[in-house]
Amino acid sequence: MNTLKFNPRELCSRKLWQLVSTETQEQVSERELREAIAELASRRHYLEQLQQIGAIEEKRSGA
Repeated sequence: MNTLKFNPRELCSRKLWQLVSTETQEQVSERELREAIAELASRRHYLEQLQQIGAIEEKRSGA
């Protein structure tokens, strides 16, 4: 029985970005993709690239 669980916190930001930026859906499920995007955003890595591909909304801090 294969019980591998996807935990985005265990992956480096570069690996998460590779998962997010690949076009093939066979590599990650929709849930895993959302978790990887959320983890990258919380780390504040690849924010500009995530915004460019439309994975996250651009957030601007108001003064």
